[in-house]
Parts: sequence; structure tokens; C-alpha cells
Amino acid sequence: MATNRADLVDDRLTPIEHLLGRDPRFADYAIAKRRAGYIEIVRGEQAIAICDESLRDADPARLHRALDRVSSGDAAVLVVGEPDDADLGALLQKGVYDFIPAGSTAGRLQIALRNAWEHLEVRARAESRGRWLRRYRYEIGELIEIARALTSERDLDRLLSIILEKSRFITGADAGSIYVVEGSDPDVLKRQLHFKLSQNDSLDFPSREFRMPISTRSVAGAAAVHRKFITVDDAYLLGEGSELKFDKSFDLKVGYRTKSMLAAPLISHSDDVIGVIQLINKKRDPDRKLLGPEDVEEQVIPFDDRSEELLATLAAQAGISLENAILYEEIRRIFEGFVRASVHAIEQRDPSTSGHSLRVSVLSVGLAEKVDRVDEGPYRTVRFSRGELRELEYAAMLHDFGKVGVREQVLVKAKKLYADQLMLIRARFDFIARSIDAHSAEAKMRVIERGGSAADLAAVEAETARRRGELDECWRLVREANEPTVLTEGDFRRIEEISKLTYVDLDGTLRPYLLPAETQCLGVQRGSLTQLEREEIQSHVVHTFNFLSRIPWGKSFKGVPLIAGAHHERLDGTGYPNQLTADAIPIQAKIMSIVDIYDALTASDRPYKKAVPPERALSILDFEVKDRHLDPELVRIFREAEVYRLVEGQLTY
Repeated sequence: MATNRADLVDDRLTPIEHLLGRDPRFADYAIAKRRAGYIEIVRGEQAIAICDESLRDADPARLHRALDRVSSGDAAVLVVGEPDDADLGALLQKGVYDFIPAGSTAGRLQIALRNAWEHLEVRARAESRGRWLRRYRYEIGELIEIARALTSERDLDRLLSIILEKSRFITGADAGSIYVVEGSDPDVLKRQLHFKLSQNDSLDFPSREFRMPISTRSVAGAAAVHRKFITVDDAYLLGEGSELKFDKSFDLKVGYRTKSMLAAPLISHSDDVIGVIQLINKKRDPDRKLLGPEDVEEQVIPFDDRSEELLATLAAQAGISLENAILYEEIRRIFEGFVRASVHAIEQRDPSTSGHSLRVSVLSVGLAEKVDRVDEGPYRTVRFSRGELRELEYAAMLHDFGKVGVREQVLVKAKKLYADQLMLIRARFDFIARSIDAHSAEAKMRVIERGGSAADLAAVEAETARRRGELDECWRLVREANEPTVLTEGDFRRIEEISKLTYVDLDGTLRPYLLPAETQCLGVQRGSLTQLEREEIQSHVVHTFNFLSRIPWGKSFKGVPLIAGAHHERLDGTGYPNQLTADAIPIQAKIMSIVDIYDALTASDRPYKKAVPPERALSILDFEVKDRHLDPELVRIFREAEVYRLVEGQLTY
């Protein structure tokens, strides 16, 4: 038969209530709730519910509420009465800790309560350890991911951003800054802090890099000097008693409130301070924004020991990664300096192509970036990574380095004849002219000696004028033929005729007006180079490949020699040096071929030709496409994306 609530008013818990209220053994306990058939006592944040077994029938909802508290981990339930074997399993499963008989003595009650408290404490410790273990595993996982991100990043600016972002994440900081220590003086106070960047979850404001002397008065400076963590609970409370000072002007300018701070030095593997992380405003809830003073007061708390431990772990990784990135940046600058010095050396030998290598690199990378963005056509799947673009840049800058293996006079040959050759011809013709004059004088003397007439003297002078006129005409033809233009067949025959003319030297030897080598040079029908000289110029590609192949480029740039060495190959296999066909030519080399030709056409500093305007140069590229020399799709992108405008200010037409 069910029991009514009224039957529980004078229940079996009254004696227990009296014991709890009067017996000194229970002085530490406080009765929080007392209802019919139910007593709740508390100690600290834990509670024990004592229920009469009759609640199962009279007020099951109250019993269930008591049992529900058990699942939260901060309560236990004792039942007064004898367990019913039929219900025992269900009650124990729901959280009943123990049964105590009605009318139990104070000692029996003390034992039951003590066991219940110990049970709660054990469970609390276990749950605390579980939470700690879960948090520990989570933090370890995050640190592993952070370590992976730090060790894989080589770009200095991106690495600094990652270091600051991850430092703020694991400590719950709202904002932060990162500094790089510059200078090599053993006394760190004689170095500088280079402010690189800041981050803030609550405000968005522009920032710029700046440098400041290292001083123990600033939080970041003190961390660098003392090589230890600096913790500040409230920056605005740094007063006269502290060596540290805080400048509020920035907060006032942007409308922010800096409160808690934590600064950590970044130490290199050689035990040198190379940077400082400065974190600001640890928040209770990392997702909350600090939009006003009330948010700061409610959310901002001091950085605790665990924050320091986590940041110390990250800072140890970050210090090594930052050192590696700085060394990588230094090596990159050294290498780029070598590349630019090499280009300068090339251009010193061939000043006529000054700026060509740099323009080719700019245009090649620009065209590759456009190709990377196309979403249709044969190159829709082609993508260039940052490293591949850098590889192309280096290959383009060094594509003509092999010219160091070409004779300088061939490189700078502006006319068909070298300057000394032309001077030698001029001297030879002057000798011939003087010989003509000498023969004329001798002829006149003979006429006078034999008593010849004035008409005879006039005939001698006329012959002399004729021969001098022919010689002057020969010189005119030589000078005209020396220009690197296209010769007509008639011009070439005239040069051949001149080469067959002869004169007598001082030794009485019969010699030609033009030597065979001179005749060959003047007979070049296009440009200024003979076939042998052209082959020597073309050999620069082989020299380039051989030279670049000797450099340990590493995995990232291993394609530089092949790309640079193939920029004169043609799709139809008529290029040089290896007569590669379309499928065998790297796309980077195809790109470079286009921009190399374009720049050679539009450059105004070539002594052997005039610069052509962009429109004409683009038309010539189209002709090269029709001849199956250049890739049609790459030329189309080059033209339609107007890549050539990237160097517009560097050329004059």
C-alpha cells in the first residue's frame, strides 16, 4: 500500500536530524535542506542526501532528483531502511551509496557519513585527474601540432605570426606582440628590439614595425635582459616601487585596456636571446571580446603557472625555429646576393644587355602566376607553388650566366667587323691610297723626264683620281656592309669583288684588299655574327647548364639548371642546345622562351638593332607560334593578361 506525504511528516529521519544538530561529531556538517523523508547535508561543495526508503513510493520524484545529483559527481545518497532485494540492484545502479537502519546510533551514522565523504573525495580526485589528463592530452596534441607548424615554416614573417598566434591560443591571451632581437654585441642592452607584429582579438588597428633600445624598464626588454619570464597581473599598477614601467599612450590611442601581461624570451640553441613574445590579457573565456572596461574586469585574469609552463614549452620550440628561419633568411639573402652579383658580372661583360636578366625574371614569374590562375585550357590543372615560382625566378635571373664562357668581343659585337678589324682595313686602304699617290708621282716624273706634254700629265692625274675614287668607293661599301642589316645579293657580290682586288706591300708581295676572314664577316647576310660566332654565342646555354649543375640547389630548386638550360629550345625541335621537342621542354622553360624573345625585341640598349614597340613584338611572338617555336596558349595568356606591362617603366621604345 502506498504511503502518503502526510505519513512522512514525523518520519524516521527525525532522530538522525537531532544527531546531526546536537552531536559534536557532526559539527562540520550543515543541514542545507529538510523535507519530509529527506535531509541534505553539505560540507564545502559536496553534499550527501539522506532519504527514507518510503520515498520510493510516496515521493519518487524527490528521490530521483537526489539520485540525479549523484551523476554530477558532487553528491552521494544514503537510504534509511532495509534494502529490498528486488529493488537493490536498481537503486545501487542509480547511485545509492549505502543503506543505514532506522534508529542508527551516532557511531553508525558517523561511519556511514565518513565513508560517503571519502567516496565523494575519491571520485572528485579521479574526475579531477581525468579532466587533467584530458586537458594534458589536448595540450600535448596542440603542442605537437604547433611544433609541426613551426618546423615546417621557413618564411620569417609567417613564422613569427604562427608563433604569436599559437602562444596566444594555448594561454588564452586576447592580444600579444612579438619582437626580434637585433645586433651582435655581447651586452644585450646594446642591442635593439625590432617590433615585428601584433595581434588582437578584440580590436582591429593598423600597426607598423619599429625598433627600440632594449631596456629593463619595459616588460619585453626585461624578459630579454634577464632571460626569464616576466609576469604582470595589472600593468596599470606598475608604480614607483617597480623597475618596470608601462606606457598607457597606446591604450589611450586605440581604446584598449592592457591588464595582465606575460613576456617570454626566445633562446637560440647557442643560448642567445633572439626574440621576445609578449602576451596581453589572459581571458576566462577565450571567445569573449574585450570591448570595454567591464569586459576587462569580468574576463581578464592573471597568467597562471600553467600558462607559463605551456608558453615555456612553445618558446623553446619557437626559439629554435626562429633561429633556423633567421639563418634560412640570411642564407637566402646571401644566395640572392650571389645570384645578383652573378647577373652583374654577366652584364659587366655585356653591358648591352643590362637589366635583361632581371626583366626576364619579373616577366617569367608574372606569366607563371597568370598560368597558375587559369581554370580552362591545356594549363587549367597547372599550379605553381611558392617554391616553384622562386625556382623559376632564379633560373630566369641566371639563364644567361653561361655568357661568362663566351669571348667578350663576341658578346659585344655590334658590327660585322670587330673594331680592330675595321681599323686594320682603314690602315690598309690608307696605305693603298699612299701607294696610288706614290705611283702617280713616279709616273709624272717619268713623263717630265721624257719631255711629255701637259696632256700626258693630265692623263696620269686622271688615272690617279680614278683609282682613288675606286678606293673610296670600296671603303664606302665596306662601311655599309659592316652594318648588321640584311644584305642584298648585289651588295654581297660587290664585297666579293673587293676581296679580289690586290695591292703590293712594302716587301713587294701581292696582297688582297680584304682578308678572307674580313670578307666572311662582311658577307654575313643577317645580323652581325658569323656562323662560328653564332655557335659560340649559342654555347652559352651549355655553359649555363654546366655551371648551374655544379651548385647544390637542394630539393626545392633542383630544376634550375634544366629550366635555364632549355630556354632556347623550340617546340618543333629546331632549338638548341639539345633540340628538345614540346613534350620534353619544361613549362617553365617555355615561359622563359617567350619573355626572353619579347625582352630582346623591345629592349632599347642592343647596339645591333633598334627596339620595337610592344605591339610589333607581340606580332613577332605570334609568328613564332605559327612556326611552332613557341607555345600558343602561353603566348595568348602573356598577351591577354598584359604580363609585359610588368616591366613597362624599365624600357624605352
